[in-house]
Amino acid sequence: MIKIPRRRFLQLAGAAATSAAPRLALALDYPTRPVRWVVGYPPGGPQDIVARLVGQFLSERFGQQFIVENRSGAGGNIGAEAVINAPPDGYTMLLVGSPNAINATLYEKLNFDFLHDIVPVAGLVRGPLVMDLALSVPAKTVPEFIAYARANPGKINMASAGNGTPSHMAGELFKLSTGLDLVHVPYRGAAPALTDVLAGQVQLLFDNLPTSLEHIRAGKVRALAVTTAERSPAVPDLPTVAEFVPGYEVSSWFGIGAPRGTPAAVIDKLNSTINDGLADPRLQARIAEMASVPLRLSPTQFATLIVAETAKWARVVKLSGARAD
Repeated sequence: MIKIPRRRFLQLAGAAATSAAPRLALALDYPTRPVRWVVGYPPGGPQDIVARLVGQFLSERFGQQFIVENRSGAGGNIGAEAVINAPPDGYTMLLVGSPNAINATLYEKLNFDFLHDIVPVAGLVRGPLVMDLALSVPAKTVPEFIAYARANPGKINMASAGNGTPSHMAGELFKLSTGLDLVHVPYRGAAPALTDVLAGQVQLLFDNLPTSLEHIRAGKVRALAVTTAERSPAVPDLPTVAEFVPGYEVSSWFGIGAPRGTPAAVIDKLNSTINDGLADPRLQARIAEMASVPLRLSPTQFATLIVAETAKWARVVKLSGARAD
């Protein structure tokens, strides 16, 4: 459940920007030892790749290691709780993202309040999901698919990476936005879901674009649209869902957060350094390889994004009746 009002959350984020003076000396030398960066997902996934990419930059810039620690389980909640319970000294960070915004409502009983207990530090990247269609479905555009689905209610299976995952929520938002009757089929991860779309066992999947890109280019799956508000530079000829379904938008975004109480001057120093890195052409090129774009935000701007995303997914979770496994 969402327990903290938007205004209060922004006040907490803003407090980090106004109480820096007493702790400025700490930030001048920070970091003086390795920093632990917790990722609540297994190695090799998009969250892990982003953390290691940016962590390498931070290690080089600061001369101290930013060590990625994978603490997977419960949709990222195990990693989040580990960071929330860590000392707020700037030496334990959390890779945060859209799953955290979804989990705030998806899980009825959590041992923490994400909006209250994690302070936004900086955005990292934002990327689209892609609307993948099995080749057996006779639709080549979003409008054609909507017409086909309306003519075949309850007969189209919509795969996802699992209950409550961004791919599931993207599909539920699409259903709510179009009024379509699609049957959700949750898998244990995106890879088996995509495998069954390629085989024609299920018909539709909202997948992370980097995962599907090779199959799209090989013509093994039909990409109808990306889910972001703007077209993706990775597939510029592919339209957005919003071009046919006004107001539809889903992003896969990642950033960095810290336990509440982390010194404001440390947060500001990290934010400034991360934003410098996101402006570096070399890091931008690596981000582009992941079909994503840099997400350069101040701590307050990042807080605003998290609040908006949490409210958005709370509505979708409620209306769809989605529940965690």
